[in-house]
Amino acid sequence: MKRLILPFAAVALLFSGCSSKKYFEPEQTYSVNNAQSSYAGEIVDKSREGATLSDGRYIGKSGISTFSLGEGYRFLSESKRYVLAADDSGTLKVISKQSPKKVRKIELHIPVVSASIRNGLIAYILNNNAFGLYILKQGKKIIENRSESTYAIDTRAASPLFIDSLVVMPMLDGKLIIFDVNDPENAKVVYLSSDKVFNNIIYLSRMGDTLVAATPKKILTLGAEGEYEHRANIAEVSISGKSIYLFSKEGEIIKLNVRLEEKAKQKFKFAQFSEATVVDNKVYALDIKGSLIVLNKALNAYRIYDVGEVESPVFISGNRLYKDGTVIHLDKLNYQ
Repeated sequence: MKRLILPFAAVALLFSGCSSKKYFEPEQTYSVNNAQSSYAGEIVDKSREGATLSDGRYIGKSGISTFSLGEGYRFLSESKRYVLAADDSGTLKVISKQSPKKVRKIELHIPVVSASIRNGLIAYILNNNAFGLYILKQGKKIIENRSESTYAIDTRAASPLFIDSLVVMPMLDGKLIIFDVNDPENAKVVYLSSDKVFNNIIYLSRMGDTLVAATPKKILTLGAEGEYEHRANIAEVSISGKSIYLFSKEGEIIKLNVRLEEKAKQKFKFAQFSEATVVDNKVYALDIKGSLIVLNKALNAYRIYDVGEVESPVFISGNRLYKDGTVIHLDKLNYQ
């Protein structure tokens, strides 16, 4: 009988744990009725740089596009002239913004995780952890190399970053590969973490001359002042001025300097952030149950708005939050 009782006891404990899961429950919330409008479509896929709608359009830096990416394609990133999209077969599509019917297709044969384009040069990362450079004008690869195998990745994969003549590749195995486009074989490797699963670079940006990168477990800064790291369970990262804002999976919002020293912190018990950013002089964090927290940059004043439970992917572009067919105009919300 003991062999039968133990499994049932384990199941009972499992269900007990699930039913007792706690969520963020603010004492007071405010309405966003005067700060919202609607849009047609539903977000079906997200990248670090934007989101793809069910009708094939995308949400980028300027809002919702006027043209479709094409059936089966998802948005990756954009520049002033081009939009990059990919399908599940390994086709990378390059769309001219000026003439959306003008399309180039690049067959990479392995699904593309992320890609960036600048001055006709495309940097890309494939889901087998290979990275490469492609010259659009010449229609050929400069380089394609594969890093170590990975077994599972966080879907928030960072996009390659161009810095002058350098390219920074945010790899799926917790490494940054940095090289000059004029000498791609001579690369520098920076290790953030060596975990085998869910260890890819989820955030990559620059703060002046400092590189800022993060995996789900660690954030790193690399620049003239040296190399610094800070460990946390990271939900999101955002940069504003000389400050880095880290949003943790424990409901914390932490303000850090370039040395990753804590300058301010605010915790919202049981909050689980699905989207977060810093825009202008405000910090925004959206909990999965629909509480949109708006704070000042010092993190010592805030107001919480009820925007409804998060039922499908959401995306913030500029001062607009796109959620379930609704646009919430963040600039109309205040923290006091």
